[in-house]
Amino acid sequence: MKRFITAAKLLIFTAAITGWWSIDVVAESSTLQTAKQWKLFTYNFLPHAPIHDLNFYNPSNVLATGIAVSHDRIFIATPKLFSGVSSTINVVSKAEFGDSPVLQAYPDWTFSTTGRTDFNCSDLVLVSVYRMRIDSCNRLWLLDAGVSRSLEDYEITCPPKILIVDLNTDQVVRRVDFPKEILRGESLFTNLVIDETTSKLGNCDDVFAYISDTVEPGIIVYDSGRDVTWRVSHPAMYPDPDFAQSEILNDRFILMDGVVGLAFDPKLGVLYFQPLATDRLFSVTKEVLRAGPLAQNEILKVKLVGKKSSQGIGLTISPIDGSVLFSPLTETAIAAWTPSNNNQIVLAHDRDRLQFVADMTTTPHEPGVVYAVSSKFHRFFLKNLNHNEINNRILRLPLIGEYGTTHSSSAPTIALQTINKASNYYGSPYKTNALHKTNVVSFGNYVYNGLQGPTKSQTPYNYETVGLINFSARNPFTALNAGENFPPRKEQRSNDLRPSYLDSLNSSEGVLAGRGLRYLLPTTTSPATHSSLHTSVLPFGSDYTLRRHLRNTEGQLVTEKAESSTAAIKG
Repeated sequence: MKRFITAAKLLIFTAAITGWWSIDVVAESSTLQTAKQWKLFTYNFLPHAPIHDLNFYNPSNVLATGIAVSHDRIFIATPKLFSGVSSTINVVSKAEFGDSPVLQAYPDWTFSTTGRTDFNCSDLVLVSVYRMRIDSCNRLWLLDAGVSRSLEDYEITCPPKILIVDLNTDQVVRRVDFPKEILRGESLFTNLVIDETTSKLGNCDDVFAYISDTVEPGIIVYDSGRDVTWRVSHPAMYPDPDFAQSEILNDRFILMDGVVGLAFDPKLGVLYFQPLATDRLFSVTKEVLRAGPLAQNEILKVKLVGKKSSQGIGLTISPIDGSVLFSPLTETAIAAWTPSNNNQIVLAHDRDRLQFVADMTTTPHEPGVVYAVSSKFHRFFLKNLNHNEINNRILRLPLIGEYGTTHSSSAPTIALQTINKASNYYGSPYKTNALHKTNVVSFGNYVYNGLQGPTKSQTPYNYETVGLINFSARNPFTALNAGENFPPRKEQRSNDLRPSYLDSLNSSEGVLAGRGLRYLLPTTTSPATHSSLHTSVLPFGSDYTLRRHLRNTEGQLVTEKAESSTAAIKG
């Protein structure tokens, strides 16, 4: 019997090393909980809302991409990827577990611009929000991209901005407008993280925000204390044509998105980021980001963390051990990655519920728990949505460790209304910023943002039926993402005989990871940290093999003998 067990363990380890272990043979995760789920979203419409106008409300076009969790509420972002998205920021109660609640427009319907022409971009309105974050002062940062129908005709409705809402009062307490100096032609602000590592106690205006520009790839740095904004960029933030096509179960789709996934580790002071179209994860320190705009010909100091098994968007930091939590699309899983030793482990795997995880977040009100928002985005995108299936979910994953416990799906559901119900939210510590300015002033590459006081749009207002939208005018970005143009294959490109520049970012430090990493579910539930849960550790050294693909004079594919990447770089 011992001989059999030893042989089985050796077989599993060999499978992980050689790469033929498939995650599909692993049982579905029993710790993943469904907090909310919907076949199609519906809203708490006002009585006079034109709900039969498909440009105002088309449930086949409404999907969730962002999530934020307070002690008693879940905030959901439904951006205007397509027409028919009535409200872009919504809220539901955390009290019921596993239900399909009606979305409540947040802060209220006066902030929605869908179906209206009686608004001004200077009003407190929201066009399209992809993601939002809650700071330690219990304020919700809403990042408004200002772009309508980004996957159809890409209408730039208003300039991007941030509205900061005090969740104690549900009132806007601050507004940040991004001036034209940091914008590019088709900028699309999709994600943000808040860096409070150097803020003074109780002053959440003394923070930094790091914001992703996905279509015009770059990271926007906002110094809230000085009210200053600048922009940095790097080739690592651009989409890789080799990973333009994503695959989820039986669906394949082309999406050339640049940097979108962001996660900030406050203990290390490191920002992790990734485009959608890549298999790589990158990092940059807060000191580099805070240093200001890059000098001419200066290159941002970006590090390659390593490679994943497939593309992904959602990122967050584990509150237990600081590992990076990510979700590879093809594997339909949530995994933990410890960058210091490149260990990776699957925390949850579900072929149905984890098909496209667009965002993940943690909350201090539930230590050791990760919330994720998933959707069948590919079905929305490919227009083959099944209305009888669950197409949007809010998932709850208790982590294994000293701050979290494992809950079986067969166990009674958790009464979420009892979790931290007595939290005092730290009071209401909002302080007026002393740098009020009447106009936007630029100085070099720095840009000062004007602020507006808390005001509200005038009500009532009227919806207007505008008829069918003409999507015939498409820009190159939306044409590519609609599958009209396909990027060339790697072997067809002239630079495929050279190692990737991105793979050589850390060549002097010897931290390169090969593809083909496979994940194994934890075999035990008792260890206190993610790193101790890894069932196997793959080699992680300074040298990896690089296989070239060449063609002879007849056009036949010829595979050279694999050679060292370091030798290839030297050659």
